[in-house]
Amino acid sequence: MRKKILIGVGVFVVLIAAAFFYMDNRNRTLSPPGSAELSNGGVKVSLTYSRPSVRDRVVFGTEEEGALQPYGVYWRLGANESTEVTVDSDVNINGKALKKGTYKVYAVPGPESFEVIFNTELGNWGYSEADHELDILTTSVPVVRDGALTEQHTITLSPADGGVDINVAFEKVKFTIPIRAN
Repeated sequence: MRKKILIGVGVFVVLIAAAFFYMDNRNRTLSPPGSAELSNGGVKVSLTYSRPSVRDRVVFGTEEEGALQPYGVYWRLGANESTEVTVDSDVNINGKALKKGTYKVYAVPGPESFEVIFNTELGNWGYSEADHELDILTTSVPVVRDGALTEQHTITLSPADGGVDINVAFEKVKFTIPIRAN
């Protein structure tokens, strides 16, 4: 009897472990990791994020449109783990000071602009809203809608006068977060 119970528990543990690894791999396949790094103008910026795809969905819009990411609602700026940005020196973002370090970056989308927030809480996985008491910088950046579809969420870094621009493109939305040396 004891042997049967141990075998049953062992089979259960193996099934749970297999399900966990399957779901983890499935999530990473649907939203693979992305990263970028660039030094320019005395600023080095590196970031890591996950890259979901549009897959015939409305990503940004109103709840009535069935948007995956409705206007005015927290978005982790990707999928899976939180998007994280590291700056190697004190910088300015849209004229606001940010000390060197690693930060979680998230956004609150809007039809004309996105509110971008830097937060000291790191390492979150899955859809868990940030602890807003740990927000240290909030800025608004305008949205560009040129009609082009970006199927897979993409963040690139480009050199800019005195620093680096973080360029975000997903669905039919594009915006830039300017990072400049102090």
